[in-house]
Amino acid sequence: MSKPALPTLEDVAKAANVSTATVSRCLNSPERVAEQTRDKILAAVDSLGYSPNFGAKALATKRTNTIGAIIPTMANAIFARGLQAFQETLGTHGATLLVASSYYDPEIEEQQIRSMIARGADGLLLIGQSRSERVYEFIKRQNIPIVIAWSYDKNSEHNMVGFDNTAASRTLTQRAIEMGHKRFAFMSAERRHNDRARDRVEGAKQALSAANIDPDSMPVVETPYSIEESGVAFEALLKSPNKPTVVMCGNDVQAVGALKKARELGLRVPEDISITGFDDLEITTIVEPGITTVHVPHRQMGQAAAEILIHENPDTQRIELPTYTVERGSLAAPREH
Repeated sequence: MSKPALPTLEDVAKAANVSTATVSRCLNSPERVAEQTRDKILAAVDSLGYSPNFGAKALATKRTNTIGAIIPTMANAIFARGLQAFQETLGTHGATLLVASSYYDPEIEEQQIRSMIARGADGLLLIGQSRSERVYEFIKRQNIPIVIAWSYDKNSEHNMVGFDNTAASRTLTQRAIEMGHKRFAFMSAERRHNDRARDRVEGAKQALSAANIDPDSMPVVETPYSIEESGVAFEALLKSPNKPTVVMCGNDVQAVGALKKARELGLRVPEDISITGFDDLEITTIVEPGITTVHVPHRQMGQAAAEILIHENPDTQRIELPTYTVERGSLAAPREH
């Protein structure tokens, strides 16, 4: 059975008794059309069920008004808040968001970058800086603007909206040292293709060195951002020869997994062991005790990243946003202190 013909711009113009140019102007710049005429056109659009042909518009303007975002995971809330703000801001400018997840795999991310550009994305949001120069060169040749978020480098040649992961982790570690902790362990995501994970471990090591604590005395275990797998990693860290008094987690999901496993093992937090997170996700306020963590400006990142891609300033935009430590009940002075 053949599909019924879709209503056209000409059909709307005929129904509203105006020219097709007036209909087009009304749909693209409604403020330029008189209110009475605008009301007639919108009523015709509604009654006919007309939808603009964005393919034709893209051919005419060489823009699809579509922005792509490639995030490492959709499995938990790490990127949800920032992506929501990103989409909301794009929406105020009439842009549409396409989202893909790379599963922290650089080859998959490269395929998705090429696919989104092939589909006509006007710009891309990417997470972190860790990708090959070949990928950056490809993006540059396509003349597609990108903005990198969740990471910050003042010397980067790319648009960037993020924060200093190293400094944030260093500050949190310094706070634990001030409380009397000397034996640390760190639960991290895989660092090989993840500059945020590398920087968070590095920040902790810098704080230990500054306090005359051997950074090599801090065992580091890498595990996916999963509550169950984080629990397994937490238990492994407790078996370190130099048993830690505090386990620092590179993400709040890992911290919740550590907290869950601590309870299963009969350990009290923070009396027997302290746990910290990173991101300040809502879940850190729901568990008991609440998790001491680093507040990340997710929404501000999303909003600023969208504005950069929408306005396409010819100058490179580098915006560093502040983070701060949020102290809750999961971090306290060690018992031997």
